[in-house]
Amino acid sequence: MATPKYDKADLERRMKGAVESLRGDLSGLRTGRANVALLDPITVEVYGSHMPLNAVATVSAPEPRMLSVQVWDKSTVTPVEKAIRSAGLGLNPITDGQTLRLPIPDLTEERRKELAKLASKYAENARIAIRNVRRDGMEAAKADETKKLISEDDRKRLETEVQKLTDEQIKAVDEAAAAKEKEILGK
Repeated sequence: MATPKYDKADLERRMKGAVESLRGDLSGLRTGRANVALLDPITVEVYGSHMPLNAVATVSAPEPRMLSVQVWDKSTVTPVEKAIRSAGLGLNPITDGQTLRLPIPDLTEERRKELAKLASKYAENARIAIRNVRRDGMEAAKADETKKLISEDDRKRLETEVQKLTDEQIKAVDEAAAAKEKEILGK
């Protein structure tokens, strides 16, 4: 007997993964307050390879508008500084021995709008990923019905289940994006 293709746990895991990925992307958007997640996407070219910043330094937020990067190896201070400057985050590191201080500049209204648009784009990508998982679930249910593994009623029940799961995850995406936009625009 063939095994059913429909797997609710897998669909749920993939949809929740899209939501978590969105939350990670949104946490990296700068809102005018110091947040250590802001530097997560930065990779530094050291020891002949690209390493994440948190693999060569400790990042902390000692003040609301200041990040501090404590570099572990003195020889990597310059590459870390260069990586932060070239990351496109608008940060200018102030080097003090093995510590880099990063004052967080005020956001202009134009930059706030750009960040809000970027948050919307991230949210739309997450919605697309969730809808793709939904499509996979619907196709799996139809395939199971075609192979006579489930009845037509079971397929309809599974499709309703997939749609309910999709709606829940899209709602989570919308809430996360709305909260981030509100934070960025300061409303």
